[in-house]
This record gives sequence, structure tokens and C-alpha cells, in this order.
Amino acid sequence: MKIFAVGMNYILHNKELDGTLYKPEEPVIFTKADSSLLKDGKPFFLPDDLGCIEYEAELVVRICRLGKSIPVRFAHRYYDAVTVGIDFTARELQRKFRSEGKPWDLCKSFDGAAVIGRWVEKDKLRDIQSLRFRLDVNGETAQEGCSADMLYKVDELIAYISRFFTLKTGDLLYTGTPAGVGPVGINDRLTGWLEDSKVLEFNVK
Repeated sequence: MKIFAVGMNYILHNKELDGTLYKPEEPVIFTKADSSLLKDGKPFFLPDDLGCIEYEAELVVRICRLGKSIPVRFAHRYYDAVTVGIDFTARELQRKFRSEGKPWDLCKSFDGAAVIGRWVEKDKLRDIQSLRFRLDVNGETAQEGCSADMLYKVDELIAYISRFFTLKTGDLLYTGTPAGVGPVGINDRLTGWLEDSKVLEFNVK
């Protein structure tokens, strides 16, 4: 199983990180280790040696068939379910790596950094590019997003990634986070919503 993730895919989040509104010339793609996957509502254990850890709520899609060099017009055939996930980020490390032009692996791929919620079959949802989602932290809304605001749409991302990687059944794609990212602390409770359905809930320890 491969875990793909997209950076800088919502314009207001790009301003929040870099102080300006912009769209990357190409999708910003990175991967997470399979050991970073955290599911079934298990707690996230806050690392004590990575500095500030921030949540990034994202829509996640599940790949359902083998594919390589997939045309955009056929990309919708290659995923079958959607959920809300968290791309945890060691923010201070990320700033350091970005300033030095280094890869993001260590700040994005540590154990537990890819939280996944309960899957919702794609056929039960409306257009994947019009889905609302949000993250609550301790009962208060921290992030809200809509897939209509993605700079690169889901089908475009799948077509792009499949130029470089063969997609396989069970691979995951984190599609980017909207504005509103922030730090987590011990005893925080995070809840993720897809439309009006709660699909994610876990504690930080």
C-alpha cells in the first residue's frame, strides 16, 4: 500500500503558510510510510522530540484498481470511497526543510502521521468536487473546507500521480488541506465530518 499526499492544494492555506495567494505550477506530491497510517479511532501519541505538531484535515480517496498513466477523463473509475483524514505535520521541521530545499519525509511520515476515518462509498455521495468537510478540535470547529476549492481536482491528481507510480488497489490519496491548520496537544479530541456524517474521531495522548 502506498500513501500519497498533496501539498499546497488550497489557495488560502498557501497564503497561511507563505503569506501569498498562489497556485503551484504542478501538483506538489509527497508520500507517507505505511507505518504512518493510524485508523479505527486509535489514539495519536504526540511525539516528544519533533517540536510543534499541527493537524491538517483532508479529504482522502481510496484507490480501487490497478492503473498507470491514467487519462483524466477515466480517473473517476480508479477510486471507490472517500473519507476525512489528518495529515499530521511537524511544522518547525517542515519550515526548516523547505528553507533548505530538503524533502519533507521526516516531518510528514512519522508514526501516526496519516490518520484515516471511516470510508463512505463514492456512489453514496454527490459529485466528489462539491463535498464539504470539517475538523472539530475539542468540540469547536477548527477547519472547514469544500473540495470545489481544490486547485488541482481529484481526477487531475490521480492522472498526474499515475504518470510516475503504478496505482494499486488499497493505495490512499490525501488531497490537501484548507486553511485553519493548528497545533495539537495531549488530551485533545479530534472529530472529522464528511458532509453531515461523523467519519473520524480519536484522542491525542
